[in-house]
Amino acid sequence: MSRPQETAVYTHGHHESVLRSHTWRTAANSAAYLLGSLKPHMRILDIGCGPGTITADLAALVPDGHVTGVDHAPGILDTARAEAAGRGLENVDFAVADVHALEYPDDTFCVVHAHQVLQHVGDPVQALREMRRVTRPGGFVAVRDADYAAMTWYPASPGLDDWLDLYRTVARANGGEPDAGRRLRSWALAAGFDDITATSSTWTFATPGERDWWSGLWADRTLASAYADRATGGGHATPERLRAVADAWRAWGVRADGWFGVLHGEILCRKDV
Repeated sequence: MSRPQETAVYTHGHHESVLRSHTWRTAANSAAYLLGSLKPHMRILDIGCGPGTITADLAALVPDGHVTGVDHAPGILDTARAEAAGRGLENVDFAVADVHALEYPDDTFCVVHAHQVLQHVGDPVQALREMRRVTRPGGFVAVRDADYAAMTWYPASPGLDDWLDLYRTVARANGGEPDAGRRLRSWALAAGFDDITATSSTWTFATPGERDWWSGLWADRTLASAYADRATGGGHATPERLRAVADAWRAWGVRADGWFGVLHGEILCRKDV
C-alpha cells in the first residue's frame, strides 16, 4: 500500500503488570455489544489481539468459521498462540499487522474487531477506513475503547488525580488519544460509515479482591512498565512523582469504601451492501 503508515507508541508496553489486565479480558466482559451479531460460520479479524484471550473466546463462538488475531508487537503473539493451543482451538491463527495498512484483500472478513486499540494509534480514522475496507459488505466493524477522562473513583484522591493527568499527558505525547471512547462515533463517520450503533459500558472495581487487583496492577505499571519509562524518559515525571502515584493507588486499594468505574465507548458499524 502506497500510503505512508501512521504510527504511535504503545504507551503501556507488555510488562507483567499490563498483561495482568489484558489476560483478564474476555469476550463477555469486553465485547458483549458484539456477541449478538456473531454467527457460527463467520470469519473474524481481531486487531490488537495481545495475549489472545478475547481472540480465543471469539474462535470458540464461531466453530464453523475462523478468527485471525493480529498485533503490531510480534513478541506477544507467542502468548496468544499458547492461549489458543491450550484451549484446543484449531480455527484461529495469528500474524503481525499494522491497522493503518492491513495486508488483506478487500471484503475478506465478516467481522473486524478491535478492543482498546484506537486510543493508541496515530491515525484512528485511517485505521477505521482499513477495517472497513477488509470487511465484507453487510459485515461489521466493532470497536471498544476506554475514555480516561470519564474514569471516576471514590473516595477522592489527589494522587489518583495526578495519575490521570500524567497518563493522559504521556499517552498524547506518544501520539495516542486516551479519551478515545467519546470519539469513536465521530471517527467512524469520518471513515465513511453511516450505519453506526453507538453504545457504552463499564468495568467496575469495588470488592476487596477487585480493588486489590486493579490498584496493584496500576501501582506496578506506574513504577515498572514501558509507561514508567516513557513518563520519565519523556520528561513528564520524576521517579519521585511516579512513586507518589503508585502509593496513592495502593492507599486507594485498601479503602473499604473504594470504588472505581471505567467508561467505554463502543461502535458497531455495518458496512453497506
